[in-house]
Amino acid sequence: MSNLPPAIQADINAISSIDVIPAILDVVCLTTGMRFAAIARVTEEHWVTCAVLDKINFGLKPGDELKLETTICHEVRQLERAVVIDHVDMDKDFANHHTPAMYGFQSYISVPITLKNGEFFGTLCAIDPSPAQLNNPQTISMFNLYAGLIALHLYNIDQLKLSEMRLAEEKREGELRERFMAILGHDLRNPVSAIKGVAQLLQRKIFDDDKLMRFATILQNSTYRISGLIDNMMEFARVRLGTGINLNPEYISLAKTLNHIVEEIQIIWPGRLIETKFELDEPVYCDSKRIAQLFSNLLSNALQHGSKNDPAVVTAYSNDSVFSLTITNTGKQISPEKMEHLFKPFTLSDNKESNDGLGLGLYISAEIAKAHGGTLEAVSTEAETSFSFTMASQR
Repeated sequence: MSNLPPAIQADINAISSIDVIPAILDVVCLTTGMRFAAIARVTEEHWVTCAVLDKINFGLKPGDELKLETTICHEVRQLERAVVIDHVDMDKDFANHHTPAMYGFQSYISVPITLKNGEFFGTLCAIDPSPAQLNNPQTISMFNLYAGLIALHLYNIDQLKLSEMRLAEEKREGELRERFMAILGHDLRNPVSAIKGVAQLLQRKIFDDDKLMRFATILQNSTYRISGLIDNMMEFARVRLGTGINLNPEYISLAKTLNHIVEEIQIIWPGRLIETKFELDEPVYCDSKRIAQLFSNLLSNALQHGSKNDPAVVTAYSNDSVFSLTITNTGKQISPEKMEHLFKPFTLSDNKESNDGLGLGLYISAEIAKAHGGTLEAVSTEAETSFSFTMASQR
């Protein structure tokens, strides 16, 4: 068997799954006296056997391929009508045709199998080294009836696959909604509880300046987390509804934008080190607020999962053609299994101690990168993990 395209192999599998096919080929041979009958998948480039009944040792089996131009089925496909030959030597159109001489048959019939959508699938055909009485209404009607029956079965198979896909998608969507609500409820509980606790303490008015500063920090961190959850949920909803990430691009130097995010994140993570290496020589055509959102997600992710003893390192550069942003942290290597689903929604960390929230940050960052025509890639080794965003800087 040759290396067939996956689509054709799928068609062979579909034909083989139709229980009535062997009976159809058997009736074709018994009724006509032909000793070879087949169902062939015929495309612009391929002639492939899908099913066969061979009583003359012609040598074909399902999945075998003939050179398309050597078959009359090729002409059936072009003409979109049946070809019927009782006796090749006596037929004015096919007496000198190369195909009968090549394959050694005298009688031949091939009718098109046309799918419900009008697409030509292939042929129901039969050959024999001896002449036969084929060119009559009864035989041609029988072949057309069976060709239509085969097309109907193929249609039903496609409809069944579509139904299964829809059911699987509905199941996935249901599981997604349940997981979304469970994670959201769990993740909102902590910051809301923190805010409630601080409010109760403030009502008692038993605190000094140090406690007041600590309470303010708790409130700030909690509101930051809630705000981030809401932003990510809104972005996720827009993408899922097909609206996508909206951009308002302009030419802008990103140094101020990136430095502002670093300062903001540093307030949330006061005990962590963030090193920056910016070479932003050229303005970049982008939506700076979206780039800030992407950067904030990636830098927060690096601090959440990176080693507490080593800095998160941010490098960014722009020239007249490219803008690149890379965030690197040391720490536990991301597993290959996790890497495969890293930019999908609700993908949570292997690290139980980390707080991933809804698992939407990387997904939304990837959507922002895509909206800018750029790429977001991740590389993780035992030494370090890096996320790199690259896009064209000019339009």
